[in-house]
Amino acid sequence: MIAIIDYGAGNILSVQKALDHIGCENIVTSDAAVISAADGAVLPGVGSFGDAMDHLAASGLVSAVKDFAASGKPFLGICLGLQVLFDASEESPEASGLSLMHGQVKRFPSDMGLKIPQIGWNSIEYDRDCPLFKGLPEHPYVYFVHSYYLEATDESVVSAVAEYGVKYHAAVWNGNVFATQFHPEKSGSVGLQMLRNFAGLIEKERK
Repeated sequence: MIAIIDYGAGNILSVQKALDHIGCENIVTSDAAVISAADGAVLPGVGSFGDAMDHLAASGLVSAVKDFAASGKPFLGICLGLQVLFDASEESPEASGLSLMHGQVKRFPSDMGLKIPQIGWNSIEYDRDCPLFKGLPEHPYVYFVHSYYLEATDESVVSAVAEYGVKYHAAVWNGNVFATQFHPEKSGSVGLQMLRNFAGLIEKERK
């Protein structure tokens, strides 16, 4: 069972539909006990960094997320769900992130000559050792919607990079914790393969 963490600021429905499509049992929940008992967890997110952290705190889920990430069971953050795993964001300077990994979230420069936010398909260059990307083609295209990008302090956790005016960290992997700036659930067959890979990690962990 995968817990889709509902803290009032997530793109829940599309994630649930994608997991349903690949036949993966899931539950949308804001209950810390249900999250803790799940075999895997997904933290979606849309909106602002500060609002997401406020919602997580108000829902009493900050500890639930941290505890699950520390449990060793597979965890996947998506879009804003990646950003809040880090220390801080230029979007909400007053807000502190979860600091599960270290780094800053920065706004795309306004002088790039490109539209902000980045909306649409972009290719990634990924770490072939990362189990989330098993079986993917070289430089696959995935779907992004974001105005801010991650700059991780420790590049050893970076599992994929992309370029949009600047080269940025598009996905991370640290033990059982995976996160993507892009939306696997909106990335067609490539994204569904990532979700199948994630579900496979859960099955492996259960055995």
